[in-house]
Amino acid sequence: MTSELRKTDTEFLTTDSARPVQPLTGRVAVVTGASSGIGAATARRLAAGGADVALLGRRADRLTELAERLRATAAGTVLPLAVDLTDPEAVDTAARAVAAELGGVDLVVANAGVMLGAPFEAARTDEWDRMIDVNLRGLLHTARAFTDGLLAAAARGLPADLVHVGSVAGHSLYPNWSVYCATKSAVAHLTRNLRAELGPRGVRVRNVEPGVTVTELGSDMQDDDMRTTLSRMRADLRPLAAEDIAEAIAFSVAAPPHVNIAELVVVPVQQG
Repeated sequence: MTSELRKTDTEFLTTDSARPVQPLTGRVAVVTGASSGIGAATARRLAAGGADVALLGRRADRLTELAERLRATAAGTVLPLAVDLTDPEAVDTAARAVAAELGGVDLVVANAGVMLGAPFEAARTDEWDRMIDVNLRGLLHTARAFTDGLLAAAARGLPADLVHVGSVAGHSLYPNWSVYCATKSAVAHLTRNLRAELGPRGVRVRNVEPGVTVTELGSDMQDDDMRTTLSRMRADLRPLAAEDIAEAIAFSVAAPPHVNIAELVVVPVQQG
């Protein structure tokens, strides 16, 4: 074994003896659903890695508060933008604002989602519509709005990442969560097809699928029994934290540009 490490072996360690490397310096990232949970944790992690980060979500007050906290330590720029991701025109407007403020986007984390469970025959159909609107349509609008920027970054030889946050529910059986599972299954197969479509042009498309994770997800379900079931699910094992998923995302986007970690399943050890 050579006694000298290659640059690629050391670039994620230190630039000198005192200062840790920020491997995402120079990258421009967008994170949706950034007002809480995995989205907020991912925004914090990408900002800590040196990226400029646009925070997209519905709750302007939370986005502003997070941006103020991140600016205290972030090396890059942090831009909060309140947007309804189910409105394609609003998403396009947000994409233009990001480009004007931060420049060309080369990293998109489409994380926004809702999880609403109920027995199929008793479920509220407005909850079905909401999951389809946010988990699928919102993700589609996000990807569409930023794909040109990702392709442009890839054409310049830069890393370009489209990260979808799916769920293990996309390929596992969870009774009483059927429509939620269906939306996440759609995300999984959409990701595979976009990988085949955009990968040859240099864009790394991946699906990160969390298992049981403690976030606000599910807190607004109308079905009381399902809220209890979800709480019990999280209590019966040592669940993941939002920061665990953020670390997985940061790891995947910091891979060498020719490497795509295409599907990343991240679950608590006890979940198997």
